[in-house]
Amino acid sequence: MAATPAVSTEAFDVSARLGPSARGVDAAELASRLPDIVIRAREVAATVVHGAHGRRRAGTGENFWQFRPFGAGEAAHRIDWRRSARDDRLFVREREWEAAHSYFLWMDCSPSMGFVSSLAMEPKLDRALTLGLALADVLMRGGERVGLLGLTHPMSTRDIIERLAQALVAAGGAARGELPEAAALPGGAKALLISDFLCDPQALSERLTTLAGNGAAGALLMIADPVEETFPFEGETIFLDTDSRAQLRAGRAQSWRDAYVERLARHRDAIAKAAADVGFSLHIHRTDRPAAEAALSLSFALASGLERV
Repeated sequence: MAATPAVSTEAFDVSARLGPSARGVDAAELASRLPDIVIRAREVAATVVHGAHGRRRAGTGENFWQFRPFGAGEAAHRIDWRRSARDDRLFVREREWEAAHSYFLWMDCSPSMGFVSSLAMEPKLDRALTLGLALADVLMRGGERVGLLGLTHPMSTRDIIERLAQALVAAGGAARGELPEAAALPGGAKALLISDFLCDPQALSERLTTLAGNGAAGALLMIADPVEETFPFEGETIFLDTDSRAQLRAGRAQSWRDAYVERLARHRDAIAKAAADVGFSLHIHRTDRPAAEAALSLSFALASGLERV
């Protein structure tokens, strides 16, 4: 059973009023679904107002970004003497590739992400991939480099959505862990982790501490099916674990609602603390809401540097 069974189990009402799926998504099925997800990601990216990320190319020329004051300890050959001659300070010509950040994305493809109820617009996995790929495109258009954590180097290319989708397919089972890779990010890098975070909060805390070890900033986007938040079940209900064949039968499911909601709140508080402890922000998005809504919210968070909000 998962570490938080009351949260991570999928539920099947014997009267089929909700009809959620308890089936995970294997590599072959993920590959077949990605073309449609890529199309939706492009549509979502197009709805995000260009420039919402807040990075505009200053100056002219392909490589030029802007002038900035010369800093103590920098090599003298970096000084732009022509610009410095017009002022009483020394200036450095900063190139675009030096100003761009490196963003690392991680989209959870573990079995629990395959869950979808009839109250949701799409499975959590589809929504996570759509948002991750859409935000990669938004970031790329803002002049940033974007890669998949543990799978690709950061890149800036017009076909970023297709490149990252192909990398996910090629990764196969390596992309199906419920936690991101345990490796410190480069200093100054930024991470965007998208998952339902139905995992052990302590294990997540340790992984985030590793990721942020070099001073990297980041954000967590928690994807939730509305059923997982509201627990609308009544009467006889069978709960199926996504990671095993375990089942749990409830004779009067409604009698579990208060305890479930309380446990969910405690779990989310633990996830929020794990994020806050390393300076990461936490955002929550439900799959009965439009994907563009979360994309816009995350775009503004990215523009503000991923500080806690």
